[in-house]
Amino acid sequence: MEQILRPIYQERASQESTLGVILVEKREKVSQITDTFDSILLIITKENETPVFTKHYTYLDKKAAMHIVTEKQLHKWLLLGTNRKIVDWLFYGRVIYDRNEFMEKLKTELKDYPFYGRKIKMGMEFAKLIRRYMEGKSFFEEKNYMDAYHHMVESLHHLARLAVLENGLPPEVTVWSQVKQMEPAIYKLYEELISSDEPIDKRLELLFLASEFYIHSRTKDGALHIREVMGKQSSWTIQELHEQEELKNYSSDLEVFIEFLVEKDLVSINGVTTKSEGVFHRYYYVKN
Repeated sequence: MEQILRPIYQERASQESTLGVILVEKREKVSQITDTFDSILLIITKENETPVFTKHYTYLDKKAAMHIVTEKQLHKWLLLGTNRKIVDWLFYGRVIYDRNEFMEKLKTELKDYPFYGRKIKMGMEFAKLIRRYMEGKSFFEEKNYMDAYHHMVESLHHLARLAVLENGLPPEVTVWSQVKQMEPAIYKLYEELISSDEPIDKRLELLFLASEFYIHSRTKDGALHIREVMGKQSSWTIQELHEQEELKNYSSDLEVFIEFLVEKDLVSINGVTTKSEGVFHRYYYVKN
């Protein structure tokens, strides 16, 4: 397939803005990594009219996809972990064009895994874990067991990704294969939730107990990034926190996360008087 695609990527490689080209070949009969395509061409550019541009090709019984991605968009995906396949493509794909060793440096950076990127990812996964856990517990207490089950499966996925990050690696598409090697106790918890013969309410009850332990033991590390950001000024309104560039990445999980950290005494509240008697603005701050 590479020979068929060569004229396509050579044309792109000749353009000054192209930084690197990676070819990813399907490894299994049905491959999630390549979105069922036989080949993926990932072309990284300095700039482009759109952050992501995609084309599909067919040759005889084979099909291929080309993705042209800007360097800015690529780094956003890597930082936020919102495109899990991209890590697999960068690790397992074959570099077929590399301008000024851009791809080599990028892959080295991924292997070394700078701690800043890990901190923000851990914070975001922990915030998602908290939201899913709290929603699941609320449904459980209302005896809506199927809704509670759905949220707890999601919370375990966030716990799994958090565990992989703690081990200094980026979570891959096959995150449970990673967790089975790194954190077998978490893998066992997931296995028991989805395959146990116990009634669903009993499975959930045990899972909530175990989850409380995992959340408690990870709270300080999970809150490290947001507390560092909040330490940059004396206090914050909730609107200021929403507008802070790094904290925008927490999206709709931010307020639930802040309230959880207030409950755990990792974020404090300062009440500022309003024009209405007895009503106070809530300002948030972290103690030094």
